[in-house]
Amino acid sequence: MPSRPDYEFFDISPRVVPADATTPIEIRPLQPQCRCDSYEIAYWPMDGYGGSSTWQPPTFRPVTPTDGVISFDQLFEAEQEHVVVLRWKTPGGAERDAEFHVYSLADDLFARRPYKGDVHLHSCHSDGVNHPTFMPALCRRIGLDFMALTDHGMYGPSLQAIAAYDGVDVDIRMVPGEEVHLPGASTHILNIGGSRSVNLTGQGDHEPFMEMIEARADALGPLPDGVDPIHYAVCLWAFDEIREVGGLGVFCHPYWVTAGRYHPGMPLTDHLFDTQPFDAYEVIGGYGAQHDSNTLQTAHYHHMAAQGRKIPIIGVTDAHRTTPGSLFGRTYTIVFAPTDEPADLIAAIKDLYSVAMESMPDDRPRPVGPLRLAKVALFLEREIFPFHDELCAEEGRVMLAHAAGDPAAAEDLTRMSGRVKALYDRYWAKP
Repeated sequence: MPSRPDYEFFDISPRVVPADATTPIEIRPLQPQCRCDSYEIAYWPMDGYGGSSTWQPPTFRPVTPTDGVISFDQLFEAEQEHVVVLRWKTPGGAERDAEFHVYSLADDLFARRPYKGDVHLHSCHSDGVNHPTFMPALCRRIGLDFMALTDHGMYGPSLQAIAAYDGVDVDIRMVPGEEVHLPGASTHILNIGGSRSVNLTGQGDHEPFMEMIEARADALGPLPDGVDPIHYAVCLWAFDEIREVGGLGVFCHPYWVTAGRYHPGMPLTDHLFDTQPFDAYEVIGGYGAQHDSNTLQTAHYHHMAAQGRKIPIIGVTDAHRTTPGSLFGRTYTIVFAPTDEPADLIAAIKDLYSVAMESMPDDRPRPVGPLRLAKVALFLEREIFPFHDELCAEEGRVMLAHAAGDPAAAEDLTRMSGRVKALYDRYWAKP
């Protein structure tokens, strides 16, 4: 999404501030024709908290720059978006208005940072097309801060992707992962960040596993019509095992259509939502042209929310290719976490600090998730992420060179390291 046009002429900082506090704001002209001896400033809160419930024309007040920098103090009340308008005159005498937006956050959210990521991706080791070592670079090039490779039934490729950048300064967090496929169940499940695999690939005889599952199924008691006890027991075991190894267990794409039916079928899907053994729900995904799947998964999420249910969510691409025309980079998750450490990302998702994003070509981004986070996500997409994504794209291109064997790339990546953090340090007010 392109940034606000006025950012070609001015830079405003900070752009994220604490709620109910007075914060000094600086606006710096970027081009000579924008530098004046005096300006006028108008301000209003978008939600109206701290203002009037009746719209009134904005009141401008004069402000004089110091060393070319326009500085003023502003009280930003409540958690909401705010508008700042700078009025100035060009050298030819034409009056211009430049509009900027600032977001004030409550303490819990102000202490966090937004991290963009995709944790459902495939490589050539399963049914994708790219090599694992190239996937982190491709993810960084499209503006992601974290990623997990989740090949079908395989944990090893995700470790291979991570190992390719061992000892190299990169600012994308690479998390181990896999898509879990177990005997007795066709439900797709993700193990994100687990310390080991929970798949049975390469373990030979599955009879002991099935005997354990059968015993667990027998102990379940009556189940709703259409719910196979073996299938459900396997799902329960998988989610328990993923938590045991420190991972995030994700229930994947229940409205994916294959062989002319929803997968894994609505009786089991409804029961999984009723009992909620999973840690997070994949509410938005790629799935090629199956846009109805995302629509129904989103509707199901809102249906559960209307019943008072708290469902942690993620958005992913389930990407099998990254070529132009694919949906790689069009669907993703924004996690609001203290850091990008895997444990912090997982905890933040479980604690409902995430939104799923759908950003299709020639359309505006659409967030799915808690209202307060959705509002912040749209602000970030307009006001901050365009600058973040430019830095990521440059870094991703150099990471691709490293993956291809360029010996000079590692040194270039060291020079680039920390640029996104520096950007956020500038755009977030000091505590």
